[in-house]
Amino acid sequence: MYEKKIPKDLTCGLNIAIEVIGGKWKANLLANINKGLRRPSELHRSIPQASARVLNQQLSELEFHGIIEKRIYPVLPPKVEYSLTEGGESILEVLFAMKSWGETYKNKFHELIQNEPAVK
Repeated sequence: MYEKKIPKDLTCGLNIAIEVIGGKWKANLLANINKGLRRPSELHRSIPQASARVLNQQLSELEFHGIIEKRIYPVLPPKVEYSLTEGGESILEVLFAMKSWGETYKNKFHELIQNEPAVK
């Protein structure tokens, strides 16, 4: 298994939060699970630009950290649903604050991107 040369500093709360919810699609997955999308196929359809492999990996990481819960129903064909745990519910406030900040910063962000000099 790959071992990083510089170990992560997990003594800081911010670093721990980034470790748990940092990831290209984790915030979107949590928001979609909160909206009621619970089946893996629904979550994959809600983020079509992400590969199923990456979404499954990030769902597994969120489950490992106790943010979501995976329930497997004993039926054929197998049925799987994800739901937020108490820890996942507590993260929603952070995600909503990030969304609000992003909406406020959106115009400035797009302006900066448009005026960025071309890299040669």
